[in-house]
Amino acid sequence: MKKIKPFLKKAAWVSLRALFWIVLAGIIALTLVILRYGADLPDYKKLATYAPPVATRLYAADGSLLIEYAEERRVFIDYADMPPLLVNAFIAAEDKNFWHHPGIDVFGIARAGTNNMIRMLGGGARFTGASTITQQVAKNFFLTNERTISRKIREGILALRLERAFSKEHIMTLYMNQIFLGARAYGVGSASLMYFNKPVKELSLSEAAFLASLPKAPNDRAAATQRRNYVLRRMMEERFITKVDMAAAQEQPLEINSEFMAQQSDDFQYFAEEVRRELLNKLGRETLYNEGLYIKTTIDPDLQRAATKALKTALDAYNNGRGGAEKLQGALIAINPHTGRVLAMSGGHSFAQSSFNRATQGLRQIGSTIKPFVYLAALEDFENWNPTTLILDAPIVGWKEDDSLWKPENYDKKFLGLIPLRLCLEQSRNVPTVRLVEQIGVMRAVSAAQRFGVYPENLRHMNLSLALGSGETTLEKLTLGFAAFINGGRRLDSKLVDYIEDRYGRVIGAGAGDMAEWHNDSLPPMQKEKTEPLSDPQSLYQIVSILQGVVERGTGRQAHVPGHTVAGKTGTTNDVKDVWFVGFSKDLVAGVWMGYDTPKPMGAGAGSHMSARVFSDFMRVALADVKDQPFSVPGGIEFRRVNRQTGTIATSGGEGPVILEAFKRGQKPNQQSAIINQQSADSYQQSAEVGGVF
Repeated sequence: MKKIKPFLKKAAWVSLRALFWIVLAGIIALTLVILRYGADLPDYKKLATYAPPVATRLYAADGSLLIEYAEERRVFIDYADMPPLLVNAFIAAEDKNFWHHPGIDVFGIARAGTNNMIRMLGGGARFTGASTITQQVAKNFFLTNERTISRKIREGILALRLERAFSKEHIMTLYMNQIFLGARAYGVGSASLMYFNKPVKELSLSEAAFLASLPKAPNDRAAATQRRNYVLRRMMEERFITKVDMAAAQEQPLEINSEFMAQQSDDFQYFAEEVRRELLNKLGRETLYNEGLYIKTTIDPDLQRAATKALKTALDAYNNGRGGAEKLQGALIAINPHTGRVLAMSGGHSFAQSSFNRATQGLRQIGSTIKPFVYLAALEDFENWNPTTLILDAPIVGWKEDDSLWKPENYDKKFLGLIPLRLCLEQSRNVPTVRLVEQIGVMRAVSAAQRFGVYPENLRHMNLSLALGSGETTLEKLTLGFAAFINGGRRLDSKLVDYIEDRYGRVIGAGAGDMAEWHNDSLPPMQKEKTEPLSDPQSLYQIVSILQGVVERGTGRQAHVPGHTVAGKTGTTNDVKDVWFVGFSKDLVAGVWMGYDTPKPMGAGAGSHMSARVFSDFMRVALADVKDQPFSVPGGIEFRRVNRQTGTIATSGGEGPVILEAFKRGQKPNQQSAIINQQSADSYQQSAEVGGVF
């Protein structure tokens, strides 16, 4: 017994010495590892002011979400705004000791090592990992996904340093906003919107558990319910919820809307893409896609849906039952004529089938929709032209332009003799328009369209065909040109965005200085006039009055909106390759175009009445809750009762339709002695065979 005690003492001493050297070797090894792998680690301190790439979001005028622009879909959520239920779900699923470990979980590492060894030896244990949430933050921000020992060591060192530098709450904030959760969603804020179309504060227990199940297999939907139930069980085991809560949540069906953003209504896609192109050019890709901008647009959701429905209904009605691979296309744009704010934009039948925006990108001949600008050029000549000025509607034979002979015709192949200017425009008669252009001059007629922004200013050749609508423009530019008729003659640019805020709520971009004048949901302040009006108010009103007649009794009767004062003009190009209608009420202007993308005749029965009907269908919705407002009459206008067909003073016993005509002061209706008998129209019809009269 006495011999055993010295032996035990010696053995204990040897053991202590061995332990000492083991510990020392461990410390040295750990020091060498830290020196080897910790010397060139990334600067983790920048995470103190974490500002991740955040999706830019587009909102309609009423505040509803339209779409997101992002390379990574992300919505930053501060820790204070994260529901405890959601945080606990991730802790239960990913790192139950998160609140207690120093960055790495020693017991978790030991447990994972044991389980993995058993698995390798053929046992039933599952392969498990031991990465803490802090380690995942280190990897997601600074390291790669390579499965190497060196990467795991670097990850552990970074995790330890992160824990010393930041609070647990800050680390959790980093994790919850950076983790990839499938469907291009980064962070719980974006994932909540993507999968359930709701903010995180509205998530149910079942939904929170589902999100917490995604880090392990973010794009695997097949086992979604099974993985959600596993997280719920873990939450119960960690006493975050009760058995009753778990059972109730497991019974709830998962209503996942994983394609939420992709399923955004086709109604808004053309407009949203137009905004994207404009802002990409102004702000650059990095700012647009990663800076979390709040973009308040001009679009009115109700008007947009009405525009899409009106256009699609007409296109489907035409295309159904007709053969051919190519389908008729169309476009509609609606603008506030006083501000230029685009309220609705439909660039085709379906954005999914074709992203080409026919409202803003399609250059087409405009046909008779040019005529209001041509007739305005005449009416600006106070001495020689007024709405009752007579123009000869009779055949013109042998008209020569350039090296070709040309015979202008009216759409109905008839001639009416001497008729008032108003009647020429209301009925969109081509032959008297040719005579008018010859009298006022091609240059003057075409320059009127240029002045209003319909035609470009750098036209190479001025000719009669341009004055009759052979020139090309976009529906957007044409509609803005018509807007000037009722906004005091101001030329506007279209406006798609009211204002932009950065991720911190600061207004940025053009127009930020106007925000102080903008209150509640009122319209933004109108742009200050920088130039002289495009025309005088009296001439503009005379055109508006005539265009009102186009809808009430002329070629645009299909555009009538019951109970509302509207005006507008039809347009058809040669062989009915394009059909147009652009019209307006007092505070809304809308344009419609229909045709094939590759210009070709539309066939029997097609015409501008189709576009006029689309305009009417749209405006009936747009004006449904708006009180009828007549067009404003400027000073210097006097009304007189005249015979619409002759432009003469209407007598109490006179024959023919009577209207109130708008004259400038000093202008007078026609005298009866100046009128050629209407019966002579037949002789003009016959003269087309033998020679014309100019």
